[in-house]
Amino acid sequence: MNESGKLRVLQVGKFYPPTMGGIETHLQNLCNELKDAVDLKVLVSNTGARTVEDEVDGVQVTRVGTRATLSAAPISPGLVSRIRREQADIVHLHHPNPVAVIAYLMSGHRGKLVITYHSDIVRQKKLGVMFQPFLDRCLAWADAIIATSPDYLATSTVLRAHEQRCTVLPYGIPVDQFAVRDEPAIARLREAYGRRVVITVGRLIYYKGFDVLVRAMKDVDGVLLVVGDGPLRGELEAHSRRLGIDGRVRFLGEIHNRDVAAYYHASDVFALASVARSEAFGIVQLEAMACGLPVVNTSLDSGVPFVSLDGKTGITVAAGDSTALAGALRTLLDDEVRRATLGEAARKRVESEFTSRVMARRMIELYASVAGDRVAESAVAR
Repeated sequence: MNESGKLRVLQVGKFYPPTMGGIETHLQNLCNELKDAVDLKVLVSNTGARTVEDEVDGVQVTRVGTRATLSAAPISPGLVSRIRREQADIVHLHHPNPVAVIAYLMSGHRGKLVITYHSDIVRQKKLGVMFQPFLDRCLAWADAIIATSPDYLATSTVLRAHEQRCTVLPYGIPVDQFAVRDEPAIARLREAYGRRVVITVGRLIYYKGFDVLVRAMKDVDGVLLVVGDGPLRGELEAHSRRLGIDGRVRFLGEIHNRDVAAYYHASDVFALASVARSEAFGIVQLEAMACGLPVVNTSLDSGVPFVSLDGKTGITVAAGDSTALAGALRTLLDDEVRRATLGEAARKRVESEFTSRVMARRMIELYASVAGDRVAESAVAR
């Protein structure tokens, strides 16, 4: 503990905003809530070769220089000495991040270890097999392992092998950020894109199913707003042109978190068309739900259907089925009353279960349990 009696907590992630992604967004939301309750530092890889000390919204962030990448994983050898140097009471490791797992094992850290298990390694199967012994050792050392949904805990063979140390602690978002309506901005967007607007948000990569969603829009009378960027953008734009719907599918690129709320509020339905369990949760569902949008998602064996509930806050369809996806979108666009009812239920679900404040309170309670310390317990009340 530091001189003020606060627990020293070191968050170890892959990247940190402004580098964006689902895990990065979660880590920032969590740290913004924890920064006053614990002595908090963040350790991640940099996108460049230099190590940079940074401060983001009052959170101390060390971005360790990256020497190379392997299967999109940054190789940052300096993580080992940095973990060792911090002498944290609790290291909170965010996985998947093979390099950070190995760095932790090499660091000789003697404090407590908490691991948030965001996702299995799904696509890089060869890398996953080679890495598995290191991951198993790290999970065996962990004092607590966090699964973000009961569904993922039930379907991950890796987690089931360590189930006794697992606890479910879902993601949360700063709902106030999305609840505020910028009426002039919303009006401008409505004028630009009209009514019957479907919105989707995410990095343009294979498991997000954007190709399925674009194909579905051929049979939907409406406009699709695609917020985000990524390696598949050119292919997806060409796909929409081949289908003859490029005038109704708008690729908007990256939009800052603080600005995206107006796009949600100017839309009628949110779509998450993911096709693989690499989509372990779908935080963007929470953002849309906080703005009162019903969700059309897919029946993956992950946390995706746990977030937005079929028939209660939206409609769930089979993954990869563009016909079913189009039907669900038409159903909601055509029925204003049902759309409003599901959207209101979605908003209430987020406000009761998935706020960043609720997430942080649960996390501090977990830290207190792991640390077994009265100082940690006192932080719960803050």
